[in-house]
Amino acid sequence: MSNTANGRHFGARWPREITRTQWLVLAGTTMGWALDGFSGSLYALVLGPAMTELLPHSGIRADASGIGLYGGLTVALFLAGWAVGGILFGLLADYFGRVRVLSAGVVAYAVFTALAAFTDTWWQLGVLRFVAGLGSGVEAPVGAALVAEVWRNRYRARACGVMMSGYAAGFFVAALAYDFLGGQGWRVMLGIAVAPALLVWFIRRYVPEPPEIRAAIADRRNRKARGHTAPEDRFVLRRLLAPPFLSRTLVATTLATGSLVAFWSVSTWYPQIIRHAADAGGLPQHTADSHVAVASMLFNAGGVLGYASWGFLADAVGRRKAFAVSFAASTAGVAYLFPFQHGYAEFLLALPVVGFGLFGALSGTFVYGPELFPPSVRATGMALSNSVGRLITAAGPLVAGVIAVSWFGGDLGLATTCVAAVGLTAAVGLAFAPETRGLDLPSDPLPTGPERAPAPAETTTAKEMHS
Repeated sequence: MSNTANGRHFGARWPREITRTQWLVLAGTTMGWALDGFSGSLYALVLGPAMTELLPHSGIRADASGIGLYGGLTVALFLAGWAVGGILFGLLADYFGRVRVLSAGVVAYAVFTALAAFTDTWWQLGVLRFVAGLGSGVEAPVGAALVAEVWRNRYRARACGVMMSGYAAGFFVAALAYDFLGGQGWRVMLGIAVAPALLVWFIRRYVPEPPEIRAAIADRRNRKARGHTAPEDRFVLRRLLAPPFLSRTLVATTLATGSLVAFWSVSTWYPQIIRHAADAGGLPQHTADSHVAVASMLFNAGGVLGYASWGFLADAVGRRKAFAVSFAASTAGVAYLFPFQHGYAEFLLALPVVGFGLFGALSGTFVYGPELFPPSVRATGMALSNSVGRLITAAGPLVAGVIAVSWFGGDLGLATTCVAAVGLTAAVGLAFAPETRGLDLPSDPLPTGPERAPAPAETTTAKEMHS
């Protein structure tokens, strides 16, 4: 591996234009998103055992109906927290910078996920899942905005896709951990979710604030001090919900909502479907746990590929066609697997395809999102579109649990299919989505005159990020 004379650039051939700072930012955001996925997947894997223990403490029967209803409610609370936290932290990131806000979110979701290990009732668990969701909501929109702003070369989409693959990688590691430690109980599994808090040291030490964001914040403060105003000083949410940004906000929201509804309905309930099949077959508990863990690893292996490849695919065929590929793969996989009775082997064959499509679509929303908004509204725009999607999605796992009982006699497979089918609404957003392949990131108008803040010092880090 070769370096340039100043040691700032790495690699041979194509990576030469990628700087040390860009690699560090990608590493920090990818690890943060991976550990977020790790925490989220741990909960999905222990949902059944946790509800089995906690529901009787509230006088509720821990049968399939009870677990489906109250387990779905705790997932809905987490997603609602994720939605509220996404908007809150997205606003803070546009006004105060990406890195500090990202660090605060990592600490919040790690600590409150781990605290759930000490709960005694299902509603205590639900409250802590909501608070953990507040912190979890920051990771994807702020992390993706940060990567896009630092990777301002032709590898931007690929870098965003690699960052997003961290979430599926976290799911994979959680499945592996569950295979080894699941026998220790669900409380131990949730307790180890405190690990992401250690990442904050790395982020604060090695991940810099993009110069254009520091300049935008300084410009805004300087105009306020001088009594000047500019169109970009209007409240961020007002700007996003009015022309010229409204149409792009609607496109991003529709794409995110459809992708999220399908993803969370499937990822929440396929472990329980496999577990119920194992129980019905009279298999021992450790065998059922192993079936769930292996199926989860395969689902997330397909997800890692779907996440990481989306940016490469989008650069090759365009953003719109890449979304179409993801939607087709997930639709085919869900339609084959969940409405019908299948054996464990069929799940192992089909889940990687389902994971490839579902995770790929989610990756696309964060690769594509930064290309729709300028820096002064970018984090909030991405957070808003995904948070609206998550608020709608929050009902998905709960509705699946309810209609499984009331409509389908406890068949979670049919219920999951019905809810996941709502995800096809993403095709409506795709029909109006502008193609952004090959275009530069949108930028805000450059202030002129006395309100223009001095440009930040062109340090080595700043130079690297603009190379």
